Amino acid sequence: MTDNKKDNRLIVKVFRSNKAIYGQAFNDGIVIAEQSTLKYDSKLKPIEAASKAGQELAGKIKVKKFDSIIFDRNGYRYHGRVKALAEGLRTGGIKF
Repeated sequence: MTDNKKDNRLIVKVFRSNKAIYGQAFNDGIVIAEQSTLKYDSKLKPIEAASKAGQELAGKIKVKKFDSIIFDRNGYRYHGRVKALAEGLRTGGIKF
């Protein structure tokens, strides 16, 4: 019998609309942290807002005692706001 024990990492899924980008951290199908750029849209440029949202999501993930994630870009290219969100997570101390 093989042991298919998962490592203790979250999956962060990305959703991108025309106006905002969203990141949700899942653990066994349950959302434990989420962040979007909706509150920054009027104040910052989209790339800056995505980076800041990534940093805030990293803080929420750290509070839950996780430091490593699986980044699921959900089919989006690793470019622009998706890349900025990922780099914001890395700046916040999350490894992937």
